[in-house]
Amino acid sequence: MRTLKSFQRLVHELSKLPGIGEKSAQRLAYYVIKNKEVYPNALAEALLEVKEKLNTCETCYSFTEEASTCDICDNMHRNAKQICLVEDPFDIAQIESFGKYHGKYHVLGGSLSPLQGIGPDKLKIQELLERLKAVDEVEEVILALDADLEGDTTALYIAKLLEGTSIKVSRLAHGIPFGTDIDYIDQRTLGRAFENRIDI
Repeated sequence: MRTLKSFQRLVHELSKLPGIGEKSAQRLAYYVIKNKEVYPNALAEALLEVKEKLNTCETCYSFTEEASTCDICDNMHRNAKQICLVEDPFDIAQIESFGKYHGKYHVLGGSLSPLQGIGPDKLKIQELLERLKAVDEVEEVILALDADLEGDTTALYIAKLLEGTSIKVSRLAHGIPFGTDIDYIDQRTLGRAFENRIDI
């Protein structure tokens, strides 16, 4: 198969997808070839449909198939006093699946990472500040960012920007996952668990 240019191009393009290595890309390419009578056309149509129909919400910067704003931003029953900050639109689906949060969202488009050249100007931080100024009813900004160095840096940066305002800044609790043996917890997670301990 190494000499087949079309196959190699397919493997190369598939391997660009996040979490897909060379071997996984080859397996996916084999699947496409085995089902080449139907699947390639269906996949191509789905990709083109996403390209044509998906837009970015002008308010929260999530994905939408609507003209300008997404259904969450348009929903008058959502709590406009809370804005949950996430790194990517896919984080919204994860939070929504629990059904416990009923506020609005704001997608940053990543997290601060100086080593990768991602500074505040590359994220939707200025847009957040402008949004907070325009909508004076916001009482709380919830930071639902990844529990890593970049997420911590981003959280501290945003908290500093909102210092001195009437807006409460909170962050999702981090700690020991339910059902996990303490023997297998890394020091950083254990430290966070102690910091975020609650009364019982």
